[in-house]
Amino acid sequence: MIRGLKLAAAGLVLAAFASLGVIDSTAVSARADELSDGQRTAIQQITGYFNGMRTLQGEFLQVGPKGHISTGVFHISKPGRMRFQYAPPNPFVVVADGTWVTIKNNAKDTADQYPLSATPLRLVLAEEVDLLSEAKILSVEQVDGMTTVTLEDKDQLVPGHLVLIFDEQREELQQWIIVDGQGRRTTISLTEMVAGIDPDPGLFQLDLPTRRTGTTR
Repeated sequence: MIRGLKLAAAGLVLAAFASLGVIDSTAVSARADELSDGQRTAIQQITGYFNGMRTLQGEFLQVGPKGHISTGVFHISKPGRMRFQYAPPNPFVVVADGTWVTIKNNAKDTADQYPLSATPLRLVLAEEVDLLSEAKILSVEQVDGMTTVTLEDKDQLVPGHLVLIFDEQREELQQWIIVDGQGRRTTISLTEMVAGIDPDPGLFQLDLPTRRTGTTR
């Protein structure tokens, strides 16, 4: 996710488990008006999940494009706020404060900043989500109670796409996959999720170093 977010606003966010075969590169693009009733219902179920969720916390496991594995804890507070705190030795923390996404390297005391509106995170951190109208649906696959939706931002600010993997029975988001414009993929799996706990507002604030890059304030 770190590398993805850096490429994200300056090129979108990364992407995901080719080895798991979650994304079929031969999948046929599907406009919203071409979706079957079942596919449309599945997307509406995911949309309802995001709109029903205001706070969420838990743990995550990330697999990067070269197979590097990182773990950590996350907090989400809608609208627009998120924190992914990586466990040592990974020195990064990613924070969205409602306006900006900041990727800070605590070891080097440097940071990259990008507008939240220029990353695909805005599609899931918005106050109200409407995937059918706000995203271009590339494919919808339903296998063994799991729905995989591949989408991209209709605004096309940056190349790439986002994959959401949703457990229909549990009604929970299990993974998201970020694919950048060059096909590099990063997968984030979510576990131990707990909803409805108000996080400390300070989690979404960072002491910023003097050295910053990206699209800064």
